[in-house]
Amino acid sequence: METLPNCPECNSDYTYEDGSLLVCPECAHEWSPFAEAESTDAEKIIRDANGTPLKDGDAVTVIKDLKVKGSSSTLKIGTKVKSIRLVDGDHDIDCKIDGFGAMKLKSEFVKKA
Repeated sequence: METLPNCPECNSDYTYEDGSLLVCPECAHEWSPFAEAESTDAEKIIRDANGTPLKDGDAVTVIKDLKVKGSSSTLKIGTKVKSIRLVDGDHDIDCKIDGFGAMKLKSEFVKKA
């Protein structure tokens, strides 16, 4: 009998196959067994709003006025951000902005400067 991998979400060992997907009955997470192999082989490429690949240390410019959560101020269009750091997650850019401090931005709201 073939041993199936544990669920990546809840680590349950009761996973089962449903067509080409693996399913966890405890948390209802579905995933492809081939996606795991692809994600470990290829590094995720983060792109700006224009599709240009970004890397650590790049300078970017904000392309849209952004409301800052927990503050009454907004980050204005055209604000230049230097020395970005790419991180995993929904907000994939970690940076420091003069006048605002440390912040996380989404790559879809910036363009490479």
